[in-house]
Amino acid sequence: MTATTLVILGASGDLTQRLLMPALYRLHTLGLTPDLRIVGYAKEQWSREYFERHIHKALQAFAPDFKPAHWNRFRRQLDYVGGELQADQVAALKSKLSPATMFYLALPPPLFGVAANALGEAGFSKNPRGGWRRLVVEKPFGTDLASAMALREQMHTYWEEEQILRIDHFLGKETTQNLMVFRFANRFLEPIWNAQHVSQVQITYAETLGVEQRAAYYDKAGALRDMLQNHLMQLFSLAAMEPPSSWDAEVLRDHKVEVLRSVVPITAKTVDQHAVRGQYRAGKLGRKKLIGYRSEPGVKRGSDTETFAALRLEVDNWRWRGVPFYLRSGKRLASNYSEIAVQFREVPGPIPHAVHAGNNWMIFRIRPVEQMDLLVTAKQPGVKLAGRPVTLTAAYATPDDREFSAYEQLLMDALGGDRSNFLRFDEVEWAWKVLTPVLKAWEKGTPDFYPSGSEGPETQARLLDPEHHWRSIALDGDG
Repeated sequence: MTATTLVILGASGDLTQRLLMPALYRLHTLGLTPDLRIVGYAKEQWSREYFERHIHKALQAFAPDFKPAHWNRFRRQLDYVGGELQADQVAALKSKLSPATMFYLALPPPLFGVAANALGEAGFSKNPRGGWRRLVVEKPFGTDLASAMALREQMHTYWEEEQILRIDHFLGKETTQNLMVFRFANRFLEPIWNAQHVSQVQITYAETLGVEQRAAYYDKAGALRDMLQNHLMQLFSLAAMEPPSSWDAEVLRDHKVEVLRSVVPITAKTVDQHAVRGQYRAGKLGRKKLIGYRSEPGVKRGSDTETFAALRLEVDNWRWRGVPFYLRSGKRLASNYSEIAVQFREVPGPIPHAVHAGNNWMIFRIRPVEQMDLLVTAKQPGVKLAGRPVTLTAAYATPDDREFSAYEQLLMDALGGDRSNFLRFDEVEWAWKVLTPVLKAWEKGTPDFYPSGSEGPETQARLLDPEHHWRSIALDGDG
């Protein structure tokens, strides 16, 4: 890798401490970023030495493999500049930049456009001769279609679309990337990856955590904006996309956009058939008693913000017509469990004494462990011809595999110029278009309540076809 500078705007914040710096530290310890210079930028007027102490404390807390010897080498890559998000103050970074420089906006969403314009006014968006400039933006990308479009216009004042890397850390997860590799590298899957053989697809991301310290953000956002519009919509697009003609960033992103464009529009009249919202009340998880969302510190009194959201999406194309895709995510649920589950249709004809109802699942598990499961029917041992359910499991990684976190993977991609795992604006635009009718409908009414520690509101069942059921998120069963 040639000499590169990474400037982190918002270097004093939580994202930098918990995720970015631990990822950069590990990449350094693996010898993958030998020529990377990391410059922190924040409003605090710190010295370089104070910034080093700040990052040292963060790594001791959040980097599990922290070692003083590695730190002594890593700290030499660090630098710091203090200032506000104004062009004349951002300009102080000029002497710190390399021909190849990436700016990472680890900032609150309202400051994305402000920071992009400040950098542009300072002249930092122009690609220098023999180098490049890139801008990494964290989600959320707007709060609705109108704000997303406005943010795009603001950022495009100085930055070209190909310079902007919109990061969604779900695209850096090993299971997410394995979904693409497993789908497209195994020939036996393609003939059955369609409506003729697939009955349903379920994408679930369940959390036991409540709103925690994020009430100021979450009470304005809710589960639909926080999880489904970005993370789960990406998993949906990857599961439903057509095989790409080449492993090229633009081709891959074209295919994902085509999925979103093919979603059957949700209308004001059909929202209840396609969307369910819920909010957690007091309950128990094990022996621990949990308070309701409206009693959480920082939550608006009588808030109607949803902490659970579920969608039924239908894709009107040759591959998927008639197959429902069910997406759901919620807080204060029964377990920390996440998966992409594909159920194949039952075989026709009589099978003597076979117990096969509810099987035929291919599951890509994301949490609590990354693995692949195939739920099938096999013969029950004994003299009778009877079947029983069997789970064939393949662990995703072996003890000898070197695994990378999502941020480690995406930082390497961004520094290397690989845009495959970053969102192009039309992906963002079409995801908002799909959900806009739901957001408008949910401006009125109240969510359906569910007890903390449960599987969510019972009303989520209304999204399902009669022969379908939600897979359980309990860790002791396969649904």
